[in-house]
Amino acid sequence: MARLGLPVSRSTLTDLLHQAARQLAPLSRRLLELVSIAAVVQADETSLKMQKPNKRGFVWTFLADNLIAYRFSGNRSGQTPSAVLGSTQGTLVVDMYTGYNAVTSTGARVRAACLAHVRRRLFDAIPYVPEAREALEIIRDVYIVEHDAKADGVARTDEHTKMRQARSRPIMARLHSWLTARQEQHTPKSPMGSAIRYALNNWQELTRFLDDAGIPPDNNRSESALRVVALGRKNFLFVGHEEAGENLAGLYSLVATCEANGVEPISYLTNVLGRVGSHPANAVDDLLPHKWRPPA
Repeated sequence: MARLGLPVSRSTLTDLLHQAARQLAPLSRRLLELVSIAAVVQADETSLKMQKPNKRGFVWTFLADNLIAYRFSGNRSGQTPSAVLGSTQGTLVVDMYTGYNAVTSTGARVRAACLAHVRRRLFDAIPYVPEAREALEIIRDVYIVEHDAKADGVARTDEHTKMRQARSRPIMARLHSWLTARQEQHTPKSPMGSAIRYALNNWQELTRFLDDAGIPPDNNRSESALRVVALGRKNFLFVGHEEAGENLAGLYSLVATCEANGVEPISYLTNVLGRVGSHPANAVDDLLPHKWRPPA
């Protein structure tokens, strides 16, 4: 509002935010539904303090293609991913946090792990074991294949899958051999031992991407989507209560999906807030950011 030259008091702005979130709740709920039924879903979570009660809540993000949805909860239990994804089928790309086990253990969704997590652990081990750079170079070669697929315009196609099978699979096999050969050389709790154990224990999940170009090799997009929450922790510090967190998550969903689809959020919100009250409930998808069109 300040950038637009409109002076607004903090309390008024807060009231408007919550009113807008309540009006747009059918849209943010529908966005979450569409994400939940996608074949490949990426998810992650981070904490955000609540004022009442004085504890930490959690903001979860669920992504599918160009749709980004958020969900707030008062705890970090597996109830949230279960409530969002239920018995939907497909792949869930996440880290190895056990809170997602409730979804992946049923067999409805297969778990795919994050190669970037392996890379970070190996990077942290470099001060103790400089040899860890060799493993990072192997992982780099995986991302060269991903870069080539995008450069060739075949990303997420059958041709991309063939590239992964022909080039990435031998690279991952080389990484597995490298890790296995050094497993006995490092104590399990050392930085290097921990990195090796993490990778080998989750190897099946880490290699899911080799057979499906729709599965990313890492979960970086979800982590990037949570940067807005980290920014909020610095700027507004906390949400007042769980309902406020839910309102915030709903607006995050709409704005983030606007940005993912090249839609200017202020124009979108201005238009949709004036229409959502009278818009037919069975045509709510027309008002979602990825389908919305600015008025002529």
